[in-house]
Amino acid sequence: MTLQVPVTTTDFSSLPLKPAMLANLKTLGYREMTPIQAASLPVILKPQDLIAQAKTGSGKTAAFGIGLLARLNVRHFQVQALVLCPTRELADQVGKEIRRLARFTHNVKVLTLCGGMPLGPQIGSLEHGAHIVVGTPGRIMEHLRKGTLSLSSLKTLVLDEADRMLDMGFLDSINTIIEQAPSDRQTLLFSATYSDGIRRISGSIQSNPVAITVESHHSDADIEQRFYEVENAQRLPVLAKLLSHYQPSSTVVFCNTKRLCQEVADDLQQRGFQAQALHGDLEQRARDQVLVRFANRSCSVLVATDVAARGLDIRELEAVINLELSRDPEVHVHRIGRTGRAGQTGLALSLFSGSEHYKLLAIEANQPHPLTIDRTDTLKVDGSIVFKAPMVTLCIDGGRKNKVRPGDLLGALTGKDGIAGSEVGKIDIFDFCAYVAVKRAVANRALKHLAAGKIKGRSFKVRKLR
Repeated sequence: MTLQVPVTTTDFSSLPLKPAMLANLKTLGYREMTPIQAASLPVILKPQDLIAQAKTGSGKTAAFGIGLLARLNVRHFQVQALVLCPTRELADQVGKEIRRLARFTHNVKVLTLCGGMPLGPQIGSLEHGAHIVVGTPGRIMEHLRKGTLSLSSLKTLVLDEADRMLDMGFLDSINTIIEQAPSDRQTLLFSATYSDGIRRISGSIQSNPVAITVESHHSDADIEQRFYEVENAQRLPVLAKLLSHYQPSSTVVFCNTKRLCQEVADDLQQRGFQAQALHGDLEQRARDQVLVRFANRSCSVLVATDVAARGLDIRELEAVINLELSRDPEVHVHRIGRTGRAGQTGLALSLFSGSEHYKLLAIEANQPHPLTIDRTDTLKVDGSIVFKAPMVTLCIDGGRKNKVRPGDLLGALTGKDGIAGSEVGKIDIFDFCAYVAVKRAVANRALKHLAAGKIKGRSFKVRKLR
């Protein structure tokens, strides 16, 4: 059974949730349920198996996070919930959101297990026990093989962005993981699309799931879409014109291949834009730096492939540009849905060649209104504009494992003869490094001040990311 969910909202108090959870949701700013939450939470809380289709930013993480926390027995210190994600970035975001939702209960331990990180510390954390594990299939498989992770007490299994996990070749790993989970578990499957592969995996791992889909069309009031026909050789110059004409403060540019993704970022850098590439060939530290810089506004253009961009949660993204149209109209909807969120307006610009009219027709058939086709000669370019991001990122060679906390960095920057607190932006702490954004005008002074001083009584190497 598939339920087409109307766009309505409901108060969380209508659900059978503990008062402490309702109070915490209120403090977190969750006033009313989004459509996917209103449709899925009653099913999750029953508990029943669920297969849900929803666009990015629909609130699905809170939906399954609230559901699995409601079923948790904190006194039973075993893994009771497992959330599988396609990428480390998404797993990190999901883990953070579940921790926020779990603040109403003491001693809930949420552990994130992903590749690209040392195994040793993860094994040590597992030895101390965890209630909820969030991770990527490859690393979860590795812990199961080593016997450092047990799923014998699992109550809830969540497959988040299941379509991307299938696209990335994780089907065998998912099946092997499920073989080690109890058969009487609850299985929640979230996907942006209902492909044949998703239907097959649902049929093999779920028991009479309730299927829910949330309307994925975007309102013209939320996102302004414009399409431009170009010759293939003119895509990069026209991309620069679009950025110069519209001057968005933050933009994601989508490409269909990793190779083109890097070429585009390099070309934009040569044209004076502060652009970074995000694709599967980057090492984990480089990926972390790219994502940190884009989120803290020291990089204004992120050039990404669909797979690499999955799980991105960038607030107030002004524009999405499709350098190439996707072959799948649902992927197009997923791409442009990253802008125009939370009541904000967004801009979606797409380039297409004469041979891609069939893609254009497929996209239009999936939209509520006719597409707007513009001419590139209407784009105005002001050569005097300097495209500098407002912030600069400083990298500190000390992190969580060195007991460095955000307050320590803020204090070191704003201490005697330092910069003002209003000139410090986002601070991100990783295990062995930290990043802090500062306003461009004071970046050199902040770098010297931080390098000459001490953080928690210790000296750390500090450098500016270029």
